[in-house]
Amino acid sequence: MDFNSGSGGGGGGGNEMHNNQFYQCEENKPLLGEMSEGNNNTKLGAGPCKRTLHHCSSSGMRYKLLHEGDIQVCVVKHPRTFLSKILTSKFLRRWEPHHLTLTDSSLTSATPTGYMETSLSYSSIEDLQLLSWDNAPKYCVQLSFPGGTVLLQAANSYLRDQWFHSLQWKKKIYKYRKVLNNPSRWDVVLKEIRALVDMALTSPLQDESIHQAPLHIISTLLAENSNLSTQDHENIIVAIAPLLENNHPPPDLCEFFCKHCRERPRSMVVIEVFTPVVQRILKHNMDFGKCPRLRLFTQEYILALNELNAGMEVVKKFVHSMHGPTGQCPHPRVLPNLVAVCLAAIYSCYEEFINSRDNSPSLKEIRNGCQQQNDRKPPMPLRLLRPEPPTPPPATLLPLSANPSPPQPPPPAPSNPTPSIPISSPTPSLPLSPPPSVVNSSEILVELERNNTANTRRKGGPSGGDSEPNLIDCLLVSPAVNTLSIQLPAQADRVLGCFALILKMLSDYDDWRPALASLLQPIPFPKEALAHAKFTKELKYVIQRFAEDPRQEVHSCLLSVRSGKDGWFQLYSPGGVACDDDGELFASMVHILMGSCYKTKKFLLSLAENKLGPCMLLALRGNQTMVEILCLMLEYNIIENKDTQLQIISTLESTQVGLRMYEQLCDRQRELKELQRKGGPTRLTLPSKSTDADLARLLSSGSFGNLENLSLAFTNVTSACAEQLIKLPSLKQLNLWSTQFGDAGLRLLSEHLACLQVLNLCETPVTDAGLLALSSMKSLCSLNMNSTKLTADTYEDLKAKLPNLKDVDVRYTEAW
Repeated sequence: MDFNSGSGGGGGGGNEMHNNQFYQCEENKPLLGEMSEGNNNTKLGAGPCKRTLHHCSSSGMRYKLLHEGDIQVCVVKHPRTFLSKILTSKFLRRWEPHHLTLTDSSLTSATPTGYMETSLSYSSIEDLQLLSWDNAPKYCVQLSFPGGTVLLQAANSYLRDQWFHSLQWKKKIYKYRKVLNNPSRWDVVLKEIRALVDMALTSPLQDESIHQAPLHIISTLLAENSNLSTQDHENIIVAIAPLLENNHPPPDLCEFFCKHCRERPRSMVVIEVFTPVVQRILKHNMDFGKCPRLRLFTQEYILALNELNAGMEVVKKFVHSMHGPTGQCPHPRVLPNLVAVCLAAIYSCYEEFINSRDNSPSLKEIRNGCQQQNDRKPPMPLRLLRPEPPTPPPATLLPLSANPSPPQPPPPAPSNPTPSIPISSPTPSLPLSPPPSVVNSSEILVELERNNTANTRRKGGPSGGDSEPNLIDCLLVSPAVNTLSIQLPAQADRVLGCFALILKMLSDYDDWRPALASLLQPIPFPKEALAHAKFTKELKYVIQRFAEDPRQEVHSCLLSVRSGKDGWFQLYSPGGVACDDDGELFASMVHILMGSCYKTKKFLLSLAENKLGPCMLLALRGNQTMVEILCLMLEYNIIENKDTQLQIISTLESTQVGLRMYEQLCDRQRELKELQRKGGPTRLTLPSKSTDADLARLLSSGSFGNLENLSLAFTNVTSACAEQLIKLPSLKQLNLWSTQFGDAGLRLLSEHLACLQVLNLCETPVTDAGLLALSSMKSLCSLNMNSTKLTADTYEDLKAKLPNLKDVDVRYTEAW
């Protein structure tokens, strides 16, 4: 094409021939060679006009990718006749101002009139040049198309170059997208992918989309061709690796990476290519909520590392690499991102169970478009096991209705119970090692709800006619509500163990521990995980590190985030869900908290209200920290109930260290001795998990001649404790609910405790052999035999021989 009015027809014809040749070459050459331009000295026609082609390189001037802008436009048609040459001469050309937009497929104008009445498709552009004219307007970009040329004139050389590189980028990305959307031979496709990556890396444009656009093209290619061989997968991953060094992979590519981690965890691609990608994600990601697939990819990558021969050692080295060799981690986002990955992985182990329990959609359903709630049937793939074989498992744990100390039973069940509560029918006791039984979600909800109700009634039940609060209500530590444990599939169990160990690793770094303690303070784990023995054992190490840390900002996170909500302090206390060490960790937590600024009346008051039972149990076993706690409670008048004060005094006197510290306290406060001289307590509750030895130690420490009400509910006492009980001549109410107290102990009680009026044997292993002995206890007016092995004949015999018996509970027995 001739830009000089004096060019001849032969020059125009030569230029047209050149354009045709260039067009054919452009269509036939592979995209791999597009980064190199043609001959710079190619002549478009005769005359003084000359053109200079500017190469782009990875170094030098950098430009921002243009998406739209104002520019002057001129369109020159190819001259065919002498008249057309005159009309297209540079003296007769007309420039039009346009606001052009660079879309994904074409160059369009905001005012589609004149030269830009129709959009100019990138596929129709044959050549793209930077031109410098003599004695003519400067800063022009030439776009050649089959019918002529479009000239774009910018205000300065920088804008001209910016338009040139932006148009060049849009044109090439359009052609790559078109070619890679219809692949034929994968060896050619691989070459084109490498060329695409090289083009993105060497482009002088600076924009996020310069690297993201090729990644999206490749992720679309992989999504539409899922039947590729493993080798093709790895070749493509290696080819795009340079782009991932400074860019997060898009969501579809994350899905592909996750699949590769699951199917080929031992592939070298995981170590060599994915490692820097995951490291960048952990260092720079700001919110996994906006990009959850990045979190899933990180999770799958860590699990792939765990599948290697060295297993957790490789994971440990990876965590150490994220922290760095110094004592202070230079990357503030690594820890919260790692914790987020761990929490998401742990929740994924219980996801289907939680969704079935809450009737909420799973992540998969959310991604695929959740169904209507009433149409979904919650899956239950996890098997639920009872960890301990209960004595005949009732639907509810119900004591005597008239007993002031135990809970009140609900109204009797109807004669025809509804089939929606299958637990209500009596079932035989389970053997020690039964085959796993499948329980549906409705059964679980019924049992958990009833247990919650029972615990609430235990804590807040009426205290008879006495105006003072019941000592049982004040001190009884309820057992764990969750009586069911979940047996995870093998893979889910490995996932749970892997990420629990990562939390342990994180707690070993001193600089990470304060932030980790703060992140874990709200206990961000599902309830089902906290009932998993293996998980809580691993988590216990983390809590121990928090308790051992001297910094207040760390060990203060052991407490709950707000009042009314449990914290680690409560969970690992005796009787707590996660406690498996008889309170050793709880004692160490109390010790570090009391040694800090928490030696205040408010902290002691909190212990007295919520954890007095565990404190007394540990003090009874000689724990010095708990002895100090009880002494401080007496010294600061934390406990107002006289019976509770007397029980604390008896607990202190049961050990040498307690007796010594109590005597020192009495030297400071003489009124405590006056309190003790008035006689022992009338009510006493042994904390949960107490044993026969604990009871014997407590009763031998002081005077209990006035004791009338004793609760041993939910303790570990057996028939052997009857030797101590018969030494309480004034005892009128005895609660043995859910203990291992059997027939031998019952026979001994019937011979010595003639004044006993209220007896609770609910969920004890007593049989007719022991229950028949109760016929000699003529003072009994309330008897609970719920869920025992009572027969109908024995029940009739007891009714005939116990004239004062008014309230009796025989539900879930043969006599019911």
